Amino acid sequence: MAKRRRQIGLTKEQRTELERFVTQGEKSAREINRARILLLAGEGRGDSDIGRILGLARGTIYNVRQKYKTKVSDSLQEVLKEEPRSGRPIEIDSRVEAKVTGLACSAPPPGRARWTLRLLADKLVKLGVTDSISQESGRQMLKKTTSSPGSRNNGASGKSRATTCGIWKTYCIRINSRMMGGIR
Repeated sequence: MAKRRRQIGLTKEQRTELERFVTQGEKSAREINRARILLLAGEGRGDSDIGRILGLARGTIYNVRQKYKTKVSDSLQEVLKEEPRSGRPIEIDSRVEAKVTGLACSAPPPGRARWTLRLLADKLVKLGVTDSISQESGRQMLKKTTSSPGSRNNGASGKSRATTCGIWKTYCIRINSRMMGGIR
């Protein structure tokens, strides 16, 4: 039994548009792969050949062919366009990030020396900023910020600086008073 070829009939204009799409501008890798699938299918190549050439699964190639068949009357941009993907929606937006940063830079709760990730997460839930947030999400948000209140540099912790003292040129380490708990 002969193999059935599912060739896509591309016009010369469509082929030119796809070639231009692949070579020019910034697009996602998925969109470029979709265009390459259509180009190779237009040459009469089978799903196995296209999968081997592009390193894609046959299911992906089948889905692009089906999408092309259903949207052939629309523009090629509709076929190549990235559609929303399934999955959990992002709950942490810039508003939550700003609140986490603001809390971390504020005075810690009474009886505490500093904010911990657990305290920050609990406070965000109490304030109603978000329904739930993990400590890891809070850590990642704080890692993005480069500000450190009360420090001259923008690092997370104050760095010790060596300076020369007196005639003997010995080195004195300047210790941040916060690190020593106010003892000098």
